[in-house]
Formats: sequence, C-alpha cells, structure tokens
Amino acid sequence: MNKKLFGVIWLGIALLASGCGSAAADKEEAAKEAAANKPAPAPRVTIPAGTPLHIRLIDGVSASKSEPGSTFNASLADAVVVNGKTVLEAGSPVVGRVVDAKESGRVKGRASLSLVLTSVNHHGKSVPLETQTYVGVAKSTKKRDAGIIGGAAGVGAVIGAIAGGGKGAATGAAVGGGGGTGVVLATRGEDVHYPPETRLNFVLSKVTEL
Repeated sequence: MNKKLFGVIWLGIALLASGCGSAAADKEEAAKEAAANKPAPAPRVTIPAGTPLHIRLIDGVSASKSEPGSTFNASLADAVVVNGKTVLEAGSPVVGRVVDAKESGRVKGRASLSLVLTSVNHHGKSVPLETQTYVGVAKSTKKRDAGIIGGAAGVGAVIGAIAGGGKGAATGAAVGGGGGTGVVLATRGEDVHYPPETRLNFVLSKVTEL
C-alpha cells in the first residue's frame, strides 16, 4: 500500500470517528436541554394533623345494622383549605370504616357507633387518611324506663284497690310493677342511626400528603 492510499484511508477513519463523537455530543446536549426544559414536579401539599374534615354521608350507618370493619361512602361537605389555598374540593369522595357498633342493652347500656375515615379521592387518586375516632352514643332512656315502670305500677294499684281494698291494692301494685319492668326488659334503648345526607365532623390525627 502506497503512502497516498494509506493517507486517504486514515483521513476517512478520522472523519468517521469525528462524526460519531459529534453525534454523541449532540445527543448528550439534547438530553441536557430536555432535562432543563422539563417542568419541575409540583410540590407536595401537606394537610396538618388537627385539620377538620366535614363530610356528608352517602351510605347510612347505625349501631344496630352496621358491622365492625364494614366500610361506608361519603363526600366532603366543605372544601379543605390550608394556608388560604383549597387543597381538597367540596364533593371529593371519601371512604370510612365502622370501628365498632354496639346495640343498646336491655335495662342498661346505651347504643354506640365508632367511625373513622380511611381515604379521600384527590384527582382520581386514593389518598390514605388517619382520623380521630368519631363516637356517637344514644341518649339515655332512664327517665323513660322509670315512667314505664311507675306508670304500670300505678295501674296495678288501681286494679288492686277495685279488687278489694288495701291488701288487694298491694298485690296489684306488685303485679303492675312486674309488668312494667317486663316492658323495659323487652325493649331496647334508642339506636344510633345516621341516614344518608347526615353531616359528620372528623379530625385528622396524622399529617396527610397529597
């Protein structure tokens, strides 16, 4: 091979290497530009613990019919605002869970229903929530029970008096009182029932990030 031909070949190799290096450099430069022009990810929004969450039930819940561990659907009744900015829109779907449900006892023991919220839908994504437990307790029925027993005893006394004087009156009162107590034993106290559209208030127990 003469020197002239060798020089031509060497020049071709050098140009090819230069072209490859230039292409690689251009590709690297383009990647850098794309990374520089890529919009920065939106900063995560933090909802602090203690933030109130006002919801409106979609599913009804009650101490007598809801099972512990079952879930219920609801929606935010009011928007959640942090530092003057709305972070969760009113109407956002919410899911909750029944922690405990106790029917009222006979004679004593009021019904109670314990609920928590477990997630909220934010822009199509389910975001976990941890809230303080909401506990609903039925009203006391002691006054009503006393009225039933007292009223039945009074009726028994009247019947006894008609039957034959003092001794009969005493017997009648005992029978009447027993009947009244039986009514209380056979009847449970008030239920805790929240139908659809009921508004309930919860409080975040842990920071939530959106």
